[in-house]
Amino acid sequence: MEAFYTVQGEGRFTGHAAYFIRLAGCDVGCTWCDVKDSWDAASHPVITVEAIVAEAAKYPARIAVITGGEPLMHDLGPLTAALREAGFRTHIETSGAHPFSGEWHHVCLSPKKFKAALPGSFERADELKVIVFNKHDLTWAEEQAASATERCSLFLQPEWSKREQMMPLVVEHVKANPRWTISLQTHKYLNIP
Repeated sequence: MEAFYTVQGEGRFTGHAAYFIRLAGCDVGCTWCDVKDSWDAASHPVITVEAIVAEAAKYPARIAVITGGEPLMHDLGPLTAALREAGFRTHIETSGAHPFSGEWHHVCLSPKKFKAALPGSFERADELKVIVFNKHDLTWAEEQAASATERCSLFLQPEWSKREQMMPLVVEHVKANPRWTISLQTHKYLNIP
């Protein structure tokens, strides 16, 4: 769908320069999705792996974040192999609703209520990021965390349009459950893509 060089705004790598590759296609259907244009893969051009990697290599950072849509709807083996060969760390942001493909240095699993993450996704996760849209999402977050490994970092992130209402609840939850960390969409606060 699009690719751009920016600073990672969320999760464990917040503040790091990264090249984002947003793949089109998503069947999860989050009502609050901020990239609904990505859902219909057929409405976006097909670009070769070689062209994607050549464009990424023009920038100095060597973190490539594959996101979507839902990137695991695609076979990501060829893309991650080419990125790694070009010296990139490969990161993915996924709901985990599809089987894994590709080789990853870092997996951000962000499961959604709308389509459950596959059980094997939790073993792959380096970080678990739960979007908090309403109070019940905190209970649901704990259910998801029960499947995470001990090495997995846990992040609660208020949904952007509800951040004023949800942040006090998120803060209290993190204070009561200190394994969690707050993730903010810092790129939106900084007004960068």
